[in-house]
Amino acid sequence: MKDLKTRLFILLQHLLPQHLLSRLVGRLAASHTPMIKNLFINWFVRQYQIDMSQALEERPTAYRSFNAFFTRELKPGIRPIDTTPGSVVSPADGAISQLGQIDYGRIFQAKGRSYSLTALLGGDNKAAAPFLNGRFATIYLSPRDYHRVHMPIDGTLTRTVYVPGDLFSVNQATAEGVEHLFARNERLVAFFDTPLGPMAMVMVGAMIVAGIETVWSGVEAPRLRQPITQHFNKLPAPVVLKKGDEMGRFYLGSTVILLFGPDVMEWETSLTANSPVSLGNRIGMAED
Repeated sequence: MKDLKTRLFILLQHLLPQHLLSRLVGRLAASHTPMIKNLFINWFVRQYQIDMSQALEERPTAYRSFNAFFTRELKPGIRPIDTTPGSVVSPADGAISQLGQIDYGRIFQAKGRSYSLTALLGGDNKAAAPFLNGRFATIYLSPRDYHRVHMPIDGTLTRTVYVPGDLFSVNQATAEGVEHLFARNERLVAFFDTPLGPMAMVMVGAMIVAGIETVWSGVEAPRLRQPITQHFNKLPAPVVLKKGDEMGRFYLGSTVILLFGPDVMEWETSLTANSPVSLGNRIGMAED
């Protein structure tokens, strides 16, 4: 019965108008009308048992919109950032979907499925080259999680690529049932120079995700059907972010994928698929 429900869930996603549905939900989520936003927020708090005691503003209906509630700021000190020299920290609250080595240009997805590193980064072989045989970690943010994304390590932004695509759900059931899921969904790839060399952070869109926002450009939502690249290394003021600084946020839940080069770091051995992680917790260390 469970397998049948999963297959029907995936089939429904193929049939639904993914982008139209996401835009409609996005309009509702951005509404400032009290009746609409309060109904949506109160239902969400009950449905997902949201712990508002950690939020800077604890009253759910005090937020001007559902989007503002969903991306709510945490109280200072709630998520301490690991300060161990050479540590790599979780960029978000969530759970490890998969992590490990990038083998022969392929990234493990789930249950024997993998996808192309080059495809994930927008089809650019040159962009993928620094990460061949490197390390990846896929972190899933559930609806109840904190949805701001922070830096896992100090970094200077060099460029971004917004890659258009599908908007499948990114939960475990879909990851196990949809080929090349993360390399076919809409996504923003941000490339950074770090003390460990090149790093990429991939913010993956999903069904009814109303938008992806970054601290340097605001909402990233181009409507064109080809990848859009922006270069930041020639700006008068470079975008420099410290470990733990906010770099972006999701309007409704999704996934972050971290990429590092070979022989520069290793993930914590205690982490496996489905391991819970919290923003600021150490998830990896630089190699000696």
